[in-house]
Amino acid sequence: MTIQHTTLMTALEELEPQIIEWRRYLHQHPEPSLKEYQTKEWIQQKLTQQDIPFVSVGETGMLATIKGAQDNGKTILLRADIDALELPDETGTSYASQHEGLNHACGHDGHTASLLATAFVLNDYREAFSGTVLIAFQQAEEIGAGARQFVESGLLGEVDEVFGVHLDSSVPVGKLLAVPGPTNASCDIFKIKVKGVSGHAARPDLGRDALLSAASIVVELQKIVAREINPLESVVVAVGVLDAGTRYNIVANTAVIEGTVRAFSHENRQHAVEAVERIARQVASAHRTEIEFEVYDAAAPLINDAISAERAAKVASDIVGAENVITNQLPSLGADDFADFLAVAPGVYGRVGTRHAENEKTHYAHHHEKFDIDERSLLLASQYHLRYALTYLKEE
Repeated sequence: MTIQHTTLMTALEELEPQIIEWRRYLHQHPEPSLKEYQTKEWIQQKLTQQDIPFVSVGETGMLATIKGAQDNGKTILLRADIDALELPDETGTSYASQHEGLNHACGHDGHTASLLATAFVLNDYREAFSGTVLIAFQQAEEIGAGARQFVESGLLGEVDEVFGVHLDSSVPVGKLLAVPGPTNASCDIFKIKVKGVSGHAARPDLGRDALLSAASIVVELQKIVAREINPLESVVVAVGVLDAGTRYNIVANTAVIEGTVRAFSHENRQHAVEAVERIARQVASAHRTEIEFEVYDAAAPLINDAISAERAAKVASDIVGAENVITNQLPSLGADDFADFLAVAPGVYGRVGTRHAENEKTHYAHHHEKFDIDERSLLLASQYHLRYALTYLKEE
């Protein structure tokens, strides 16, 4: 790394207290998906103070642009998600949420603060690099609706590489992840409305039982993974809602099934979703009922590019040492719509450990009311962003 780039890393280190302050402010002011209006305004003010140009994406997303001293024709996008969860905050900290029923319990406050600091340093030292860095402050990751707004905006046509990080409470602070291949599953949310005919429970033959039909559909769906998917590959077909009937002695005329499909490959994802609809229709027909089928595409499988992951591993080694870089970890069936950015350009989604062995407050899982982090991870996240961008833009 050149002396100039070392200067950037030093400047970032000097911002660490500011990053922590920003993260705590954001933790106190969480907003739900697609309603991040105050968060957007706060980020806008910070960008404007530094003369960093940006445009809105959707109602609550932003895309900032930082151009280096020369245009080498390369563009990299860095991304942070900004939304919070509908969840009470039970951390008991001085920076606990001030918005009742809302909580940054997934680390997005840290993502935003860390990437904002990276943007500040890149903007202050534009002469130290060539090319273009796009900074995406993305809304609605938790519902899989934000990244697609960026993709559909038409603003990403020149992007050559994408990079993002996620804080991770299952990993010790001081460790960075750069894992090639699938790291997160796809997420499709399906809803099956079963239509039958009402009747008296004493004469079920005169009705068409939507409840029995729905129950049979649920049972048959469990066979998709067991009999239609390669047993060496992981797929989940799960049903979380079965709602039917109005009274104990009435044959139910409607039923609703809601569930999700998760997969680590595009092929298995497509097959499983199609199988859910196929089986639901055929079983419903066997019970003399009909269905309406809906599916919401929340996220594609997140598959890190092998070359990008190798680059990230080298970058991470420069930051924390090779012994603290994890390049082989089991994938998560949790979804992340950063996958939509990976459909635009190759890239990698890294992770940053936030767990402190002696601080139990940092051991809670994401989406838990008491989720919190070791804030030393924030500077590491900023450094990961900065160093990856500089390394990529410098490569021939």
